[in-house]
Amino acid sequence: MPRIELIIAKEQLSPDRFEEYDSIMGVLGRVGGPFGVLLHSPGLAEKVCKAGAQVRLGSELTMAERELALLSTSREKDASYEWATHTSIARDHGVREEAITAIRDGLSTDDLEEDERHIIEFVRELLRTNRVSQARFDALTERHGERWVVELTGTVGQYQYIAAINNVFEIEPKPGGDVLPIPMPSH
Repeated sequence: MPRIELIIAKEQLSPDRFEEYDSIMGVLGRVGGPFGVLLHSPGLAEKVCKAGAQVRLGSELTMAERELALLSTSREKDASYEWATHTSIARDHGVREEAITAIRDGLSTDDLEEDERHIIEFVRELLRTNRVSQARFDALTERHGERWVVELTGTVGQYQYIAAINNVFEIEPKPGGDVLPIPMPSH
C-alpha cells in the first residue's frame, strides 16, 4: 500500500496542472508507478518523465544493454517495482536468462557474455562504491565510446532515482511479475 495517495487521474489535479499530466500520458501512455508520487510536486513528474524518455529513446545503448543496466540498478537498490516491470521487457529485448539470474541472485558474472559482464559489473561497482575504477572506465570507453559510457551512467542514475521514489513511497509491483528477493534488514 503506497504511503501517500497516488495521483493517477487527471481529475485529481487542478486545471493548471493538466498540461503536465497530458505530457506524461503522451510519453508513457499512462500515469502510474513513481509518477503518481512525483505529481505531488508541480513540474517534477514531467521533468523526470522527459529525462527518462531521453534515457530510453535517445541513447546509443541497445534496448538489451539498457535493460541490463536497469535490472542491475534495480537489484542493487532492492527496487522490486522496477524489477517486476522490466524483467519481461528485458527478455523481450534478448537479455539472456543467465544474465537475469546472475543479477537477481548476485552471482558471479564470469560465465556471462562479455557485454553482459561489463554492464553488470559497472553498475555493481558504481552503486557499491560510488565510483568506477579507471581500468573499467577505460575498457568501456575503448569498447563503446565516451557517449555510450555517459548514457550508461545516465541510465543508472535515472533508475536509481526512480528506485528511491518507489522504495520510499512503497510502490508495490503488480501481482504476477518476477519477484526480486529483498534481504530482510538485521536489527
